Amino acid sequence: MTKNSDHIFKGNARAPARAMMRAAGMTTEDFDKPVIAVFNTWTNMGPCNMDLDKLAVPVRAGIRAAGGWPVDFNAIAISDGITMGSEGMRASLMSREVIADSIELAVRGHSLDGVIVLVACDKTIPAAAMALARMNIPGVVLYGGSIKPGHHKGKDLSVQDVFEAVGAHASNIIDDAEFEQIEKAACPGAGACGGQFTANSMAMALTFLGLSPMGVNDVPATNVAKNNAAFKCGEILMDAVRENRLPRDMICEASLRNAVTAMTATAASTNAILHLLAIAREAGVAFDIDVFDEISRTTPVIGDLKPGGQYMAFDLYEAGGSALVGKRLKDDGRLKNVPTITGRTMFEEVDDAMEAAGQKVVRTFADPVKSRGGYGILYGDIAPEGCVAKLAGHGALQFSGPARVFESEEDCFAVVEKGGIHKGDVVVIRGEGPAGGPGMREMLAVTAALVGQELIDDVALITDGRFSGASYGFVIGHVAPEAAHGGPIAFVRDGDMISIDVETREINVAADLKSRAKAWTPPAPKYPSGAYAKYAKLVGSASKGALTSFPFSTETNK
Repeated sequence: MTKNSDHIFKGNARAPARAMMRAAGMTTEDFDKPVIAVFNTWTNMGPCNMDLDKLAVPVRAGIRAAGGWPVDFNAIAISDGITMGSEGMRASLMSREVIADSIELAVRGHSLDGVIVLVACDKTIPAAAMALARMNIPGVVLYGGSIKPGHHKGKDLSVQDVFEAVGAHASNIIDDAEFEQIEKAACPGAGACGGQFTANSMAMALTFLGLSPMGVNDVPATNVAKNNAAFKCGEILMDAVRENRLPRDMICEASLRNAVTAMTATAASTNAILHLLAIAREAGVAFDIDVFDEISRTTPVIGDLKPGGQYMAFDLYEAGGSALVGKRLKDDGRLKNVPTITGRTMFEEVDDAMEAAGQKVVRTFADPVKSRGGYGILYGDIAPEGCVAKLAGHGALQFSGPARVFESEEDCFAVVEKGGIHKGDVVVIRGEGPAGGPGMREMLAVTAALVGQELIDDVALITDGRFSGASYGFVIGHVAPEAAHGGPIAFVRDGDMISIDVETREINVAADLKSRAKAWTPPAPKYPSGAYAKYAKLVGSASKGALTSFPFSTETNK
C-alpha cells in the first residue's frame, strides 16, 4: 500500500530520516509498516487524565499486533474541575485549539499514516475530533473513561456534589465536618467527572459521530475491560488505515444529527453545542446552531443521568451504555444509519446492545424522564446571534425578573456566597465570552453555590460565558455577540426587566439598549500579550463554535 510515511522513509534521499529512526528502534522491515501516532493527553494534574499513560500500552500493543509501528506524542490538558471558578479556567477552552493544533502539526509534520488520540478531560475530546476533521486521515478517539462514584452517607458522589457543598456550607446547611467529608469522598480514583457532564457527553457524541468504536468510551477508567478495549482500538485503527476509512466519511450532517439526538436524549452538557459546531466547521459540513433547538423540541430525555437526573456514567455502562441509548433511538426512528470507524454501520453497532435486566438508567420513549430535550436556542434583544438555554433538571420554560448585573464570575460568586441573590433575580454575568474572558469560562461555581443554597429553581442565569456540564437550573449561556464585541448584553443594567421564553425562543429586556450603546467603548484587553492575547484576537463567535482556526470557507462535505 502507498503510505503517507513513504514521504519520510522511502528512497535513498530519506536515509538520514531512517538513520534517526533506527536509533529510536525501527528496523529495515519496520519502514514498510504504517506509522501510527499514539497521541496522548496524559497528565497527573488531577484524576481525569492520570491513567492515560498506562492506557497507551495496550493501544501500542494492538497497533503492533495488527502490523503497524506506533510513535508517541503528547499534548497539554487543562483540568476543568480543578481550574473551575479561578483565573486558570480561562485556559480551558483555549486548550482545545492548542491540542487540535498540536495533533495536526505532529501528524502532518511527520507524514504519519494514522492517529489514535487518548483523551479524557473536557477539551481534549473535541480537540481530537477537530484535528481528525482537519487532517482527514484514518483516526480513532479513545476516551480514558469515567471515574467511579464516591460515596457518602449512602449517596453516590461526584465532583458536582463538592461544588454544591460549597454553597450549602456557606449557607450553614451543612457544617465544617460534613463539608470536609464530602470533599474527601467525592473522587475515589482515576477517571473523568462521573455524570453526563461535558467529558462523558462528548465521549458519547464522538461514538455517535463514528470516530470512537461503539462501547469503548463507556468503559470506566479503572475497569479491567479498559485495557482490552484499548488493544482493540489499536487493531481497529490499523484496519481503518488499510481500508482508508476517513473522518470526513463519518462526520456528515446525518452523524452530527445523531450526536445531537443522543446528547438531547441524555440531557447532556450544553458544551456539546459549542464543540459539535466546531467539529462540523472543521469538517466542512453546513450545520447550524438551530438544529439543536429543533431536535430538542422533538426528542424526549430517556437517560436519567446527573446533573439533572439520578444516575452516573458508571451506572450507564452497567445498564448497557451508549449502544443501549442508540438502540432506543434506532427503534424509535430517531437514528440515521451512517458509517463508523469500525467498518460497520451505526445500525449494526447498536443492534448489538445488551440491556441489563431491571436497569433504570435508560428509559423508553414511552416512559421518558422528560417529554422535551434540555436544549433551547433563543434570540432577542440580548442575543441577536443566539444563545443556549440548558433545561436539564428544570421544568420551567419561561422566566422573568429584574437583572442583577456582574462584570465577572468572581464578582457574582462573592455576592452569591454572602446570600445576596434572591428568588426571582435574573443574574447576568458578562465579559466572560470567548474574546472578552478571554476563554469563555464556565460558571459552575455560581450555579453549584445556588444549588447548595436551594435557590437554583428560583433564579435564572445569563452569561456570554459557558456553563459546566455539571450545571443545571434555568441557565442561559453562549450569548452572542458577546459583551467585549459590543453585544447588547453589555448594555443591560441592574433592575432591567428580562423576559425569557424557551417556547417562543425569545430573550428580551425592557430597556432601550441601542441608545445606551452610543456611549459604549470597548473594554481594554485583560491580557495584552501572550497566548491569552493571541486567543482573544483570533477567536470567533460562540454561535459558530468559538474557533481560532481557519475552517473550510465553502462547506462541501455532505
